Amino acid sequence: MTDAASLRVAPRMMGSGQSPLLQPLARRPVYSALIALGVALTVFSNGYGYHRDELYFRMLKPAWGYVDEPPLTPFLVRVFTHLSDHPWAIRIPATLAAMLSAYLLVLVTREFGGGRRAQALCAWAYCFAAIPIVMGHIALTSTIDFPVWPAVLLFVARAQLRRQPAWWLAAGAVVGVSTYNKLLVAVLLVALAVGVLLVGPRRLLFARWVIGAAVLALAIGAPNIIYQATNHWPQLSMGRALANHNSSDVRVQMWPFLLIMLGPPLVPIWIAGLVALFRRPEWRSVRFVAAAFPVLLIIVFIMGSQFYYPFGLLAVLLAIGCVPATDWMRGWRTRLVVVLIAVNAAVSLVLGLPLVPVGSLGNTPIPGINQAARDTVGWPTYVRQIADAYNALPASDRANAVVVASNYGEAGAVARYGGALGLPSVFSGQNQLYQQAMPPSSATVVVFVGGQLRRAETLFDSCQRVGRLDNDVDVDNEEQGEPIAICRSPIGGWAAVWPKLAHKD
Repeated sequence: MTDAASLRVAPRMMGSGQSPLLQPLARRPVYSALIALGVALTVFSNGYGYHRDELYFRMLKPAWGYVDEPPLTPFLVRVFTHLSDHPWAIRIPATLAAMLSAYLLVLVTREFGGGRRAQALCAWAYCFAAIPIVMGHIALTSTIDFPVWPAVLLFVARAQLRRQPAWWLAAGAVVGVSTYNKLLVAVLLVALAVGVLLVGPRRLLFARWVIGAAVLALAIGAPNIIYQATNHWPQLSMGRALANHNSSDVRVQMWPFLLIMLGPPLVPIWIAGLVALFRRPEWRSVRFVAAAFPVLLIIVFIMGSQFYYPFGLLAVLLAIGCVPATDWMRGWRTRLVVVLIAVNAAVSLVLGLPLVPVGSLGNTPIPGINQAARDTVGWPTYVRQIADAYNALPASDRANAVVVASNYGEAGAVARYGGALGLPSVFSGQNQLYQQAMPPSSATVVVFVGGQLRRAETLFDSCQRVGRLDNDVDVDNEEQGEPIAICRSPIGGWAAVWPKLAHKD
């Protein structure tokens, strides 16, 4: 039975309250795509080195939450460092999350009547699209969050298309669990609720299964919500800090990045999904998913926090769009789509994985396009340069010295590599590290690193610049060219100085 034929049967089956007639799972093309993604991410998982966020997560002590994020991703990073304290180990959860998200999206395609060709198109198009490769390569909270929106929307689709409302409870359970990693799912829920108000069915807003799903989500997420409430909602203040720091750029970048996040060749497919949700009568009960998309864009624009926030819904539109796309793919059109997906995959792999030797990376446009790539370069070299400044101190100064880093990437690098070079304890005023530890009162000498030095120069009796960070491969990242200084005697003691070095971004 063709994809189109299966969709014609589906409304009759749904009208009887039974499950829609689904095509069999296309195991061979789907599983081969998932395995190919897993192999690609694993082979290159050691890459250029740690990402700054990964170095930060290594430093965080286990807790119910932090000022900038919930506990799950830092917990996973700490757990997998016990397997091996190298990037490949802590990236195992990221690889699995990317693969799981791809599988869930294939199930979305199947739920909307997609047969073997549509499922294969979804699997191969998504697995080697830009964001899944770029962010799937590193252990970020956003990567671990990859499966959440596809899972929520898959269960919502099952509840509506199959007329089996108990699936709303599964969606609620996913929402509750996801709050331990990111609270971004709340943005999706708001967009969906507004979508229902706009295009219906409005009875969903008061349906007992939907209310039950909300109660279940709150019950599962209660410990995290309690932590947030009892700690003055740190995630909200962090969101405001990100907006203050990023909003002007994000509100401009988010529009072109809609075309780039999955890759330009896939834009017609997710647009086809968006249009088909509005036009196909058999999908009327989930039309609010399409209406939620422009609402989501407006919310992200107002928030101004990160340009990639619409990605989860965009990926689901891609999965849905594979159904009308395969109806269109006949003869030369099929060959055209295969070529475009292959080109998109090749570009994504070059941009997203460490295929270019690190010594040549600075001579390519990759660092300017992929921030994650440039944020993985140079950490051991930077720490050696910090160690050189420390070792140049007289022994009496070294006995009373600490390292203070301007950001958590620098601090995390010193924490990871500094012990072998004899560096003392490292501290930073950024985000959770500010609350986690303050330099001891005995620390009268500071090896100060990074962009906060100008502020530090007003907080110490003296600060003398002794060098600059240089990754030796000419990659222009956040640390490149930043100063190293020796500062002495915090004015008024650390209790007076430390709060002035605190910052959230």
